[in-house]
Amino acid sequence: MPARAKRSRARSRRKGGKAAGPKRPVKPAFLTAGAKISDFYRPLKKPVTIRIDADVLAWFQKDGNRYQTRINLALRRVMEREMKAS
Repeated sequence: MPARAKRSRARSRRKGGKAAGPKRPVKPAFLTAGAKISDFYRPLKKPVTIRIDADVLAWFQKDGNRYQTRINLALRRVMEREMKAS
């Protein structure tokens, strides 16, 4: 087998066995129904380390999973309320 073919097969295996090539962007189905991208906007998430009182953390965690999402929502409400006030 020529060296060029070996390199090509090795690259193909590294990429999950699929042939590498240009991919056309596909318009998601939900955008064809008249929806706008802004309707589905999700802010970027940034990982941070924050120190929270143990009782506050326990209160958010008592409902189970997604406590970080609930903390983010509570902070967002405070932020939006203060933005409206100024």
